[in-house]
Amino acid sequence: MPAMRYRSRSYKRVNKNTPGGRNVLRYKKKKPSKHICAECGQLLHGVPRGRPYEIRKLSKSERRPNRPYGGYLCSKCARKVFKNEARQL
Repeated sequence: MPAMRYRSRSYKRVNKNTPGGRNVLRYKKKKPSKHICAECGQLLHGVPRGRPYEIRKLSKSERRPNRPYGGYLCSKCARKVFKNEARQL
């Protein structure tokens, strides 16, 4: 019987072969959902999926696109914002 904390479906069950030849059930946390644009809901490119401890190991430039609104808006929506800001001036 697995420990109580592993009995929920928030853990992914993975069968592993050990060097001793046994099949063992391992429990991994699932990957989080993909990041989406705050305005249109489109998937964001260049933003990795991963648990916070995995993302923390990446360099800042690998975590999100290096532009204003990077990791928050998709490139199309960001372009619209930039155009509107330029027209306001």
